Amino acid sequence: MLALPHSAVLAWWLTAWLRGHEQTDHVLDVLAADTQLLEGGSALDLLTIARASGASYAGLALPVEGDLLGLGGPGDFNAAALNAGQAVVAGTLGLVPEEQGETVQWRAHDAAPRQLPDVGEADRTLRQTLLGAAGDLADLDVARWRPEAADALMNLHHRPGLEAPLGTPPRCVDLAARGLQAWAIVDLALVDDGGALSSYEVERRRGLLQPLGRAARRAIVAACSPDVWPEG
Repeated sequence: MLALPHSAVLAWWLTAWLRGHEQTDHVLDVLAADTQLLEGGSALDLLTIARASGASYAGLALPVEGDLLGLGGPGDFNAAALNAGQAVVAGTLGLVPEEQGETVQWRAHDAAPRQLPDVGEADRTLRQTLLGAAGDLADLDVARWRPEAADALMNLHHRPGLEAPLGTPPRCVDLAARGLQAWAIVDLALVDDGGALSSYEVERRRGLLQPLGRAARRAIVAACSPDVWPEG
């Protein structure tokens, strides 16, 4: 079952709590499976620290090497987020998850302002890139070596169901689901069956799928970042 990254879940539900759309007990119940510790504290401590920072919402970052998507610095926060592959930005507060067994421990950092694609731009890019990906995956004969990826691409209307808090725009919930679906297609298509591929074939596959992976990450970040949500 497809699931949002820990930081996406926290960004949505922390935003709903900061804006008064969701009650504390409900938010803590949702986060219980994802968030247990904040450097030795509790999930409630995490909410309290976010509110004390003056933040009115929390957004998502999904950086990869060469594309620090959702980050604005400083360097130590960027490095920690890049190492984790994700982070939450709530005003001047940055939160980076570290998996500790079955729990997630969040490390607090200073965060600087960032620039993001807006929801409309991310949505258009994802739609256009998905159309191109169908042809690219056909060229790679994905149906032969990774049939589940081909099946997923042919069944884009079967989107994962995501639990979103009150106050989250339906358009953003839909965009997050489609981004997550595209991300999963890329992950499936990049799996190497026991090293059967040559290095050339691996790089060619990666090069063709890179635009879809980038579009998927941009879609999820925009959908989980209220600073670029549409008004109304």
